[in-house]
Amino acid sequence: MRIAISSNDNIGLESKVSHHFGRCPYFVLVDVNNGNSQEFQVIENPFFQQHTPGQVPQFINQQHADVMICGGMGRRAIAFFEAFGIATATGADGTVATTLERYLKGELPEAQPCSHSEHGEHGHGDHHHGHHGHHNH
Repeated sequence: MRIAISSNDNIGLESKVSHHFGRCPYFVLVDVNNGNSQEFQVIENPFFQQHTPGQVPQFINQQHADVMICGGMGRRAIAFFEAFGIATATGADGTVATTLERYLKGELPEAQPCSHSEHGEHGHGDHHHGHHGHHNH
């Protein structure tokens, strides 16, 4: 399994994880076998300065990555990665090594396009009134 992690630095596993997968200068690619990371490489993000939607997911797909991990990701981005069959995880913080460890232990939440609706309707302004028709009961 190959895991791509967005990174702010080019110092391998000690690199700091970038919150945003598209605007990070580097990606650390880690090959994991049976839960053990075997080797890693740091690659530059060719779309660091400017990217259009879908470019970075396609680039990550070209690196044969199975998982994309970063601090946060929007719904459109998740959909692009899913279209390539790439799993996504968010909530990453700290170093790449720490993030990798947390992911392999199952401590990082998998990014879900609709995760915000599972936590009630709080924190999205006060434009919610009455009953919602989109909940599955």
